[in-house]
Amino acid sequence: MDDAALHQKLIELIATWENEVVEFKEVSNDYDTDKIGRYFSAMANEANLQDVSTGWLVFGVNNKTRSVVGTGYRSERERLDGLKHQIAQDADPRTTFRQIHEVDVDGKRVVMFEIPAAPRGIPIAWKGHYYARSGESLAPLGIPKQDEIRSQASVGDWTAQLVDGATLDDLDPEAVERARNNFAQKHQNRIDPDEVRGWPVATLLDRAKVTQRGQVTRAALLLLGRAESAYLLSPHPTQMTWKLVGQETAYEHFGPPFLLTTSQLYQRIRNIQLRLLPDDELLPHEVSKYDQKVVLEALHNCIAHQDYGQNQRVIVTEKPDRLVLENAGRFFEGEPEDYVRGDKTPRGYRNPYLVQAMVELNMIDQMGYGIQRMYETQRKRYLPMPDYEVSGDAVEMTLYGGVVDTAYTRVLMENGGLQLTDVLALDRVQKGLDVPDAAIQALKRKGLVEGRKPRFRVSAAVAALSATKAEYIKTRAFDDQHYADLILNYLSEFGSASRKEVDNLLWDKLSDALNAAQKKSKIGNILSKLRAEDVIFNAGSRPAPQWKKCE
Repeated sequence: MDDAALHQKLIELIATWENEVVEFKEVSNDYDTDKIGRYFSAMANEANLQDVSTGWLVFGVNNKTRSVVGTGYRSERERLDGLKHQIAQDADPRTTFRQIHEVDVDGKRVVMFEIPAAPRGIPIAWKGHYYARSGESLAPLGIPKQDEIRSQASVGDWTAQLVDGATLDDLDPEAVERARNNFAQKHQNRIDPDEVRGWPVATLLDRAKVTQRGQVTRAALLLLGRAESAYLLSPHPTQMTWKLVGQETAYEHFGPPFLLTTSQLYQRIRNIQLRLLPDDELLPHEVSKYDQKVVLEALHNCIAHQDYGQNQRVIVTEKPDRLVLENAGRFFEGEPEDYVRGDKTPRGYRNPYLVQAMVELNMIDQMGYGIQRMYETQRKRYLPMPDYEVSGDAVEMTLYGGVVDTAYTRVLMENGGLQLTDVLALDRVQKGLDVPDAAIQALKRKGLVEGRKPRFRVSAAVAALSATKAEYIKTRAFDDQHYADLILNYLSEFGSASRKEVDNLLWDKLSDALNAAQKKSKIGNILSKLRAEDVIFNAGSRPAPQWKKCE
């Protein structure tokens, strides 16, 4: 909102005065942050129950006279914005103010906190307690109100609903054929591709969980629908928008079928080659500005997890050095960092029917490995890690297409065996973000950062962890993806491998710090993970495995 709109909003709030989603406070210079958190929880929950998008906490208005008196609360903008982080730390699920506005009314400063409604089905807690409003007062969120919010999750999956009047003729033939090929590839280890190619369209789409007994769902129209059939989903703007900003500007909208148009949107992105030159090499490493699989993974995640009930589109903003992808709807379960290490498996989804269909059509991964793969790919390309920002009811992902700090890039090029946790910490250092003290100490021991708090910087120098570099190399543990790549290269070269052959391949390459049992366990874990990701499969038996690559 601009200044005029904020002034008008303040006038309207004062006119209607306090209720379950509006609270005024006369605050001079300070106010208890814990109490702000309780108001945040209460008003987010009440906004959900009142079916409004926003609650308002306003500082600088006298409760008795209903007049603007002004406030000195956190007059420095940096301190005011810092409150967002403080609220996010103790709110559960993690969320914070949509915006914090400063409004000048006849020379008097008013601070307006814009509080997003709690997501459907998920009440907001503050420090483990749920709050509500009883008239103008704070109160516990009672069991009936908690049940009312939580029951929203079972009202129904929007994407699973049948579309009145829609038939299989409303689906795009090219998209249906792509779906057939993707389904056959996904299930080639248990269903003969020739059998899939012989199925009628209705059978294929039912088996792919896109339709229900031949009837068209909203998920079917999103993924496979003809462009001219998008009106059947009105008033929901089932649309992706690509927007170019910078010295040149442009935009284009893309609608269904998303199975095809996500690739069309990717083609609009300017994807030049980057030349990265290490200090000790004459020939540069060339990498594309953006990796196609990473961009499509991110875009497909936006589609899968979009809150279609908010009637918003997915937006992809192309800036000179990065892409920003936005979708409506916060993370349904957990936080982005929970998925980076690959050890978080989601228990539920906002759009379970759509997610299942996209898994069957080989568009996304259902086990939570997709985000980890994006980070690993960026690491291998020596580029900064993606950033996620969850704000209110939206998620923004930033994907970098250029070097932020050349020292960071050199460290990655010279140290292929760095653990992902170290890379993530280095990435935060190069971006000037907070890094836990333990992570900083670990980086310092390896000679990868310099300086003093809070001005740390990445050092291109690499320190050995032991007396000599040779000893360090022997005991250094490479990341699991390094060993996985060795297995995949072996399978590409020789077609298959027994467990003994895999052990022989990796045994001497594993860290000397591991004993025999630990090495055997580590190799088994790497094979299990590759199998779970449908990268390899066992063509033999459990006692005598014969590993092969999935095509």
